[in-house]
Amino acid sequence: MMFTFFVLFIMAQRFIELRIAKSNERWMKKQGGIEYGIKHYPYMVLLHLCFFLSLIAEVFYFHRMWSPYWMILLLIFIITQCIRIWVITTLGKYWNTKIIVLPGAHIVKTGPFKYVKHPNYIIVTIELLVIPLLCQAYITAIIFFLLNQWILAVRIAAEEKALREHTNYGEQF
Repeated sequence: MMFTFFVLFIMAQRFIELRIAKSNERWMKKQGGIEYGIKHYPYMVLLHLCFFLSLIAEVFYFHRMWSPYWMILLLIFIITQCIRIWVITTLGKYWNTKIIVLPGAHIVKTGPFKYVKHPNYIIVTIELLVIPLLCQAYITAIIFFLLNQWILAVRIAAEEKALREHTNYGEQF
């Protein structure tokens, strides 16, 4: 029962984020924003959808229970969610699940971006480990951690190329 509520909470959170992203996408494109990474984006969406399906299947098929370390893992999850909100609010209208660059915009160097270049990707990586580890879904943790590293290698390269071409990213980093 607790697992079901946890998964529903995460799915609701993702749905809200997608609505924010869609609104931001419309705004950025009206301002002249250019979308990059169109070819890999559907694979990223598929990866995250399959993550949830794999998690649910593994938990129910193998009758996984909460980890004995669930309190520590839940605390890590809560911290990542706070940082996720920090990222979204720091970027404001520029935050998106897609790579959309507004030519001439200045790179955000405040909030979590003062410390690392891609905090949201770090958060997602931690989540793809912590969420399955919470319920001892080790197969899901390993497979999707590795798949995420592959998609991030493609995505970060595309994002940085787009930012270098259209913003002051090269000057900042």
